[in-house]
Amino acid sequence: MSKRLENQSALVTGGGAGIGRAIAIRLASEGARVLVADINEEGAGETVRLIGDSASAIHLDVTQRVSAAGMVAAAAERHGRLDIAVGNAGIMDRMPFLEMTDEFWNKVIGLNLSGAFMCGQEAARQMAAQDGGGGRIVFVASNSGQFGGRGRAAYGASKAGLMNLTQSMAIELAEHDIRVNAVGPGPTKTRDEQGDVPPPSVMSRMPLARFGRPEEVAAVAAFLASEDSSFVTGHTYFADGGYTVAGMMEG
Repeated sequence: MSKRLENQSALVTGGGAGIGRAIAIRLASEGARVLVADINEEGAGETVRLIGDSASAIHLDVTQRVSAAGMVAAAAERHGRLDIAVGNAGIMDRMPFLEMTDEFWNKVIGLNLSGAFMCGQEAARQMAAQDGGGGRIVFVASNSGQFGGRGRAAYGASKAGLMNLTQSMAIELAEHDIRVNAVGPGPTKTRDEQGDVPPPSVMSRMPLARFGRPEEVAAVAAFLASEDSSFVTGHTYFADGGYTVAGMMEG
């Protein structure tokens, strides 16, 4: 594994499981010192155990500004600065539109979009103010932000908003040498109960007819967090087996 992130300071929200854990492990494997942030402290601790001495854990509630600010302050204090912030924390939940409650809507939007805004803003403020300036922010979006789906009014809206937030932040933060991008996973196996094969509705329009692996999403996130993507900002890179671009599948 290359060491293109050697001695860089990174934080990963929602790093206690799934895609967030895979991203934290990948960044650390490339040399970064990683702060693993999660509301599930046990999960964050397990990620740190898997990584080793180059990682540490912190409790994070992305819906609370004070928690987001504390996470960024901790990363800067422990490592001297903040170079990389990955906003992964969120939930994927469904409810039929006609049955959707305000509470459900607000929970999903609050975690997936407002949480990303607060964590991203706190990270950007640190990056803009620190000696030498600059940094990279990577959000974890979804192909649900690209098109609609049953039961996904709240989730899809949150991810569509996140993709636009990525673009807007990229424009405003460029003058501070901060690049902002997102990775957009498609159907990714993060739990055993998902089985080994995606459902027929997915298989019928996915050229790479299988689940993605969290490590494959993490590889794209690491690229966007590195200087290999030095002229890339404001984009969502879909790691989705071609699901987003497939259009009408025939045959």
